[in-house]
Amino acid sequence: MTHSVIQPLPPIKTALEDLADALKSDMAQVNALIMARMTSDIPLIPQLAGYLIASGGKRIRPLMTLASTRLFDAATPRPYLLAAAVEFIHTATLLHDDVVDESDLRRGKPSANIVFGNQSSVLVGDFLFSRAFELMVEDGSLEVLRILSRASAVIAEGEVLQLSIQNKLETTLDQYIDVIGAKTAALFAAATEIGPVIAGQPPEICKALKDYGYNLGMAFQIADDILDYQADEHQLGKAVGDDFKEGKMTAPVIFALQEASQDDQNFWKRTFVEGDFNENDLVHAQTIITRTKSDKKTRDMAHFYVQKALSALAPLPPSAEKSRLEALADFATSRNS
Repeated sequence: MTHSVIQPLPPIKTALEDLADALKSDMAQVNALIMARMTSDIPLIPQLAGYLIASGGKRIRPLMTLASTRLFDAATPRPYLLAAAVEFIHTATLLHDDVVDESDLRRGKPSANIVFGNQSSVLVGDFLFSRAFELMVEDGSLEVLRILSRASAVIAEGEVLQLSIQNKLETTLDQYIDVIGAKTAALFAAATEIGPVIAGQPPEICKALKDYGYNLGMAFQIADDILDYQADEHQLGKAVGDDFKEGKMTAPVIFALQEASQDDQNFWKRTFVEGDFNENDLVHAQTIITRTKSDKKTRDMAHFYVQKALSALAPLPPSAEKSRLEALADFATSRNS
């Protein structure tokens, strides 16, 4: 009697992997542009930029530019330059973020500022911002230049706002929403808006994709903020609890403070305001967040933005591309990294 060997099922692709597969040939063009345009006669620039760019990021923002173009135009090469510009803007903000936050890890390995130093990271970030604007000008659309330059300014405002409320327990949910709307959602919105713009779509369709991108970015960031307290560090690609140690006022903490006992308030004051950390404080913070159901409230908040993102796509006719964008919105809150 022979026994058949049961073959393991292939892993189920995530919505992001499915989107990346669908746009593989387009993304290859974008990646080639990224590598070509980060070159410089100063060896440290491509060395440092390449260290971060080649480190396995999701490339979700340039994928959004490609996807939102392919909804309407299957052939134009115009999104390649702009998707590369979007990735350069994102990478520049990461380099600056890690210096400001004094981060040790990025995507599971030592951050660029740890390897190359703060000064080099800031200056190469500046180079990538400048290179992004060169790419925008090369495209030639003043409207695209307006969208992406505005997003760059808003991101910088979000960084300053986050710094101004860091370690402040009186931070409100509205202030938190302002921060992540500027720091994260603004570039998602711009990345998805420029697709229909270069595809010649009417203003209402461009607005629909902008709204989709904004709400998707909000959902992704809120989900990230709860993962910082609950994820597996190897899957997350950064140290779990970084936000806690940096005193960042994110949704899980703000919700927890709304239900805080006197002991809880004393704990948050000691850690966030006074910067006095003990070895088990992260575990205690996680316990408070779970006990006050702040993790569930944060996830509910992320789901709210997912629904807004899906609603924004309603005016678009059914298509495979639209279905992938809808699946990506659902993926924003179901991932573990």
